[in-house]
Amino acid sequence: MAAHYDSIAQEYKRSKDLPIRAHIERYTYFNMLGDVRGKSILDLACGEGIYSREFKKKGAALVVGVDISEKMIELAKQEEAKQKFDIQYIVADVMELGKIGDFDLVVASYLLNYAQTEEQLLKMCQTIFTNLKPGGRFVTLNNNLEQPISSYLTTEKYGFIKTISQPLEPGTAMTLTFTINGEKFSFDNYYLSRETYQRVFKSVGFTDVIWQNMVVSPEGIEESGQEFWQDYLDCMPHVGIECFK
Repeated sequence: MAAHYDSIAQEYKRSKDLPIRAHIERYTYFNMLGDVRGKSILDLACGEGIYSREFKKKGAALVVGVDISEKMIELAKQEEAKQKFDIQYIVADVMELGKIGDFDLVVASYLLNYAQTEEQLLKMCQTIFTNLKPGGRFVTLNNNLEQPISSYLTTEKYGFIKTISQPLEPGTAMTLTFTINGEKFSFDNYYLSRETYQRVFKSVGFTDVIWQNMVVSPEGIEESGQEFWQDYLDCMPHVGIECFK
């Protein structure tokens, strides 16, 4: 996985400019997070650090970014060199990270959907839980594994589609293909049921779990109209999750 993300790091960074990133992903994410001023934040699967920098801009006291891809972290450090945010970046596999601190928030935009087995999901969630202070929260965006298969291609107008080559069962690869300025790149997420997620969250010790639907920003509706976004809202390709320690 690390090698693949090294190879698509620049393309993945450009995908953050898609309208869905600003008007749905970012808008929903920060609504879930709330006020981060003075908070310590561990940003897992931080990629090139786009949200790590946003947390600092919004007043977070401490931000540590972790990603499995050395190239992604290299891009993050390049941005850090342009404008110093005092963010610490670490190249590591979340499943092997262990405890590196006590954070108010552990966050991730698209991490858990890389777990191919319940055991891998458990390792990720153990890392998350052990790095949270008592009373802390885990806030994440995730591939919506319950999206109807019949709607996988309806999101093409938003710049991405999903495809599968076999029936959905634990560990089935779900290929996401993005198109940016006519150029395509792909990567895989993996199917595990919502029940599996719930079981793992409970087993590591999270007391409450809230699943959140994605929301379109008022600016997005003003810019493109409700009708443009309705296909996304009808099939809900992504989902937000909050877990409380």
